[in-house]
Amino acid sequence: MRHRKAGRKLGRKSSHREALLCNLLNALVKNERIETTLGRAKELKRVADKAITLAKKNTQASITQLSRVVKSEREIVIAKLLSDLAPRYAQREGGYTRIIKLGFRRGDAAPTAVVEYLKADEQPKAKAKKKAETAPAEKAE
Repeated sequence: MRHRKAGRKLGRKSSHREALLCNLLNALVKNERIETTLGRAKELKRVADKAITLAKKNTQASITQLSRVVKSEREIVIAKLLSDLAPRYAQREGGYTRIIKLGFRRGDAAPTAVVEYLKADEQPKAKAKKKAETAPAEKAE
């Protein structure tokens, strides 16, 4: 049983999984849109949103934490996070990425998806409010 075990293993050992997420994050920050499998996309969303939150703080401690997440090409990726992406989402409280399901890959039928950063002016969709159920009026006898 996997009670209270967060995250997906993605069929890899922990060091390989960490390197995979680092490389996916680097590609996402550089291109702002990547195509990958659905499981990887869902894990990447967690890492990418946290990276933006750390970049928005823009303190020495947050930059140090970012450099631990972004292992290769640190200068390029961290510079883009701090200069381009963090100001873009300054007024946003979270939800910086979007996952769009594409269908199934031809070779192995793996579900694929696109992960992308939202534009600066995009607003989150308003959630539909549930109608309050009212008790039926009692009949007067």
